[in-house]
Amino acid sequence: MRVTRFLIGRLIKVTANALKGCCYPIHVVFPNARFTIPSASPALLRRTRHKRIPRVVWQTNFTNRVTLPIYLNYLFNRLMSPTCAYRFMTDEGCLEFIRATYPGPVLDAYVNLRIGAARADFWRVLVLLEHGGVYIDMDANLMWPLEALISDDDRELFILDRAHRVTNFFLASEPKNPLLAKTVDSILANIHSETETDVFNLTGPGAMKAALADAQFNAERQRYVCDQGNFTNEFFQYADHPRGKWTREQRTTSLLIRSKASDAGPSDPARTRRSNTS
Repeated sequence: MRVTRFLIGRLIKVTANALKGCCYPIHVVFPNARFTIPSASPALLRRTRHKRIPRVVWQTNFTNRVTLPIYLNYLFNRLMSPTCAYRFMTDEGCLEFIRATYPGPVLDAYVNLRIGAARADFWRVLVLLEHGGVYIDMDANLMWPLEALISDDDRELFILDRAHRVTNFFLASEPKNPLLAKTVDSILANIHSETETDVFNLTGPGAMKAALADAQFNAERQRYVCDQGNFTNEFFQYADHPRGKWTREQRTTSLLIRSKASDAGPSDPARTRRSNTS
């Protein structure tokens, strides 16, 4: 079975990269062509058996109007998860969800994050902690049908990167999973300490790795579950984002709006929330 999955994975990668290559001339001819990601859509197939992990796929992006490669990536993931409903939130939707579900210290920490990728890192853990389901990055694609990856009794499925470290561009979990609660605590501690200088460690895989260092969890290598950068790349994903990818943005932008080192004094909460929705 592993050999079969590996071969199919290679076929997916080759096909996806070929489609990505074909999108360049299309983008040159139609540079402003954009496609709309729906905010919600039902499952294509319905299952009646009880499942610990709800069959809902969650995604977020700074806009729901995306380039052709991102849209093809979205369509492929929908075909690979026909038993899952789909939910999508822009930055504004993520903020409204957290404001309604996690008022208080969590909301305060969230609006203090200045870089969109950091807020997306935090949101994905919070939305799965509340509702459960499957989170997939916009540039990530499933490597095997989702229903075959997650059994009815699984409490979570995380992935290990090529260095065998837990990462967060794919997360599947039941609601109220204590592993996600520990990850939230890790992110909150990082934000409050103000010692991290990289999104990766502040809210991303580094924070998750620290939270789960002594925990046992269900995990699989990414090559058999979900991979990144096959259908799309940084050029297509950030075509309409003026600050580009977070790896570049954090070089010139502080990670937090408010910090102990700031001389500006406390920020107005309403103004802070507005600045995070831009």
